[in-house]
Amino acid sequence: MKRNLLVVTGMVAIALALVLSLIGLGGCTAGPTTIGTVDFNNQQSGIWVTGEGEVIAIPDIATLWLGIEAQAETVAEAQSQAAEAMNSVMTALTDNGVDEDDIQTQYFSIDQVTRWDDFEDEVVVVGYRVTNMVTAKIREMDEVGSIIDAVAAAGGDYTRINNISFSVDDPSPYYEEARAEAMADARAKAEQLADLAGVGLGKPTYISEGSVYTPVIYRDAWAEEAAAPSTPISPGEIELTLTVQVAYAID
Repeated sequence: MKRNLLVVTGMVAIALALVLSLIGLGGCTAGPTTIGTVDFNNQQSGIWVTGEGEVIAIPDIATLWLGIEAQAETVAEAQSQAAEAMNSVMTALTDNGVDEDDIQTQYFSIDQVTRWDDFEDEVVVVGYRVTNMVTAKIREMDEVGSIIDAVAAAGGDYTRINNISFSVDDPSPYYEEARAEAMADARAKAEQLADLAGVGLGKPTYISEGSVYTPVIYRDAWAEEAAAPSTPISPGEIELTLTVQVAYAID
């Protein structure tokens, strides 16, 4: 009796599984199963252009790379010479209106000075070199030449002036002007493309600011002797460039 009951129970289970399977298959025919969707709105459409704006700026910051270099037979002697010369250079900078916060150490080193000894057939140490370089921001552009002269006189033969660069302290107003020019340039390009294609130009649907290029002008700074006329310095002009990418709808 138990055996017959088990057989009947098993048959009922199999039948139920078949019914559920058929229901599942019937449900599949009612509509496709959604696996994923494709949003065609994400595809680029309309007229895409890149606009560029250029603005001329007058530099109002000059940055000098300067310092001292001293060489002696011993480290102590080289350090002493370098410290004395650098203190004089720093005093010359601050006395001529350069703020201490605008002076920053960029490089300091103590190196061996060597030469090849043919008699000993080896490298020998002949002394030590101390180098101390800083950057100094000069905010009074008319004083750049006189400051270079003052530094050269203060540091004497230990003075090293590598180069000078010019930049704009606050470029924000120039960026705003360049941004307006870039948008106008993008609009003009889009209108021409729309005319060529024979379509109407709609409103912008996408705007992205691209690269912003603010060059820093570098020049060699040649320091004259203190008795010579003031060192002439010409900052020139800086061209700031900004780009925007704009997509316009087609009407």
